[in-house]
Amino acid sequence: MEPTLRVVRGAPTPEELAALVVLLAARARAGRPAPRRPRRWSDPARGLRSGVRPGQDAWSAAR
Repeated sequence: MEPTLRVVRGAPTPEELAALVVLLAARARAGRPAPRRPRRWSDPARGLRSGVRPGQDAWSAAR
């Protein structure tokens, strides 16, 4: 198995290599955009009527 990272010059400490790996992993993760939620105005269920609500003037809310 080939190493993913290769040190070309210098002698980094294990802590420096670990910091580099963390930085690269964070950058790779940040590159993926979060899934977008669908907009409410385009939701087809929005056109459906809501149910009758019991209470005073419930008949007028059902129109």
